[in-house]
Amino acid sequence: MKLKKLVGLTLVGIISTSLFVGCSKNSQEDKIIKVGASPTPHTEILEVTKPILEKEGYTLEIVEFDDYVLPNTSLAEGELDANYFQHIPYLEGMNSEKDLKLTYTTKVHIEPIGVYSKKHKSLDKIENGAKISVPNDGTNEARALQLLAKNGIIEVADKELITAKDITKNPKNIEIVEVDAAQVPSTLEDVDFAVINTNFALNVGLNPTKDALVIEESDSPYVNILATREDNKDNEKIKVLSKALNSQEVKDFIEEKYEGSIVPAF
Repeated sequence: MKLKKLVGLTLVGIISTSLFVGCSKNSQEDKIIKVGASPTPHTEILEVTKPILEKEGYTLEIVEFDDYVLPNTSLAEGELDANYFQHIPYLEGMNSEKDLKLTYTTKVHIEPIGVYSKKHKSLDKIENGAKISVPNDGTNEARALQLLAKNGIIEVADKELITAKDITKNPKNIEIVEVDAAQVPSTLEDVDFAVINTNFALNVGLNPTKDALVIEESDSPYVNILATREDNKDNEKIKVLSKALNSQEVKDFIEEKYEGSIVPAF
């Protein structure tokens, strides 16, 4: 009888210990915020939030991505708590294209897209038949073509999302070369001009305010956001991260580090 009682108590102890370890592990995981981000400038900005989050009892884990698709699919599949790399039109486009249920909680910064060249110092005297490389994803190609249109290089259809097929006037017979956004900087040797997203420009040592021949104005609607799943947006750690990304520390860092090439949106 005593043996049975001893065995029973031992089993209870094992089960209790297992439950405690399981609860402890879950508790620790609840204090880790896993965020997908592009290396520049998103990871750099997120690093500023780490001490702020630590004071609130959270640990930030940053997962870097070099493309614009995996951060959203990984978030949708629950591998991430949030991501920080994209603007609102791109998020909306991905939701529609891949039937994702993602949303955003806060606006952080604007990255103006710009025109660069290693062969020319100005767009003013662009030659007939010049080649211009642009990002090939929907929203960024539209931004690139609209920037070229605003500077008198081409004329485009009056709608939000446009591609090279929507060029209505091309007096200089410009050849538009559509390339993955991350690869546009690598085309600089082969084209006359390249329209490059700021984060990819910074990655190759280009300073948008100094090196871009023309650049989007600071009131661009393409604001970079903290994205999360619709079913996770009210999670406490998402609220804490959102607040940290809109902190004075982050605002000061963006203004001092990027000197106008990236602009705070809060």
